[in-house]
Amino acid sequence: MNDLSTFPITQKWPAQHPERIQLYSLPTPNGVKVSIMLEETGLPYEPHLVDFATNDQMSPAFLSLNPNNKIPAILDPNGPGGKPLALFESGAILIYLAEKTGQFMPADPAARYETIQWLMFQMGGIGPMFGQLGFFHKFAGKEYEDKRPRDRYVAESKRLLGVLDQRLEGRRWIMGDSYTIADIATFGWVRNLNGFYEAGELVGFDSFANVKRVVEAFVARPAVAKGLAIPARS
Repeated sequence: MNDLSTFPITQKWPAQHPERIQLYSLPTPNGVKVSIMLEETGLPYEPHLVDFATNDQMSPAFLSLNPNNKIPAILDPNGPGGKPLALFESGAILIYLAEKTGQFMPADPAARYETIQWLMFQMGGIGPMFGQLGFFHKFAGKEYEDKRPRDRYVAESKRLLGVLDQRLEGRRWIMGDSYTIADIATFGWVRNLNGFYEAGELVGFDSFANVKRVVEAFVARPAVAKGLAIPARS
């Protein structure tokens, strides 16, 4: 029996299946990276909803696992050496799960680092810039009379989409024929920009034909369709 009782987070979110990976998340573009990865790999896991409406992410229980108070985070009862491993930051979790399972990460060292390179492109560019655009276009920032902040992020989002579109020219996925963690990290965010953020027209999304093609292929994957809704919102 896997004992997770020493982790304070399990007091707020009890593990019904302590032998499984515990996922603490919300179905946002960052959160679904990990639920999609878990669905794609077939690893058994137990999802727990971290509800922003009740500030769950600021609770002492959650902060005990992730002091940065961001989702997603995981607790793997069968980490390296058979010991439990707590991990936060979606990119780090994707790399960990890829190496744990031997899936969605090239074995060739050069291709592996190239995949990590594109993962970092999402983490440092697409995620933060699309998120800011969403704020200034759809949420509180849309009330600002000065549109220069919004326009800054529109321009940067267009630039990033152009970089991605060029990369995808003649390629099925970011790394070619192989679907990797770079795709899992990236295309949920692209889908969100065009969907939930309602910014597709603003950034001229339809002009990025390669990006549009690959997003459609991404959401058509059964594991993606399932992972996009995990954890289920209350």
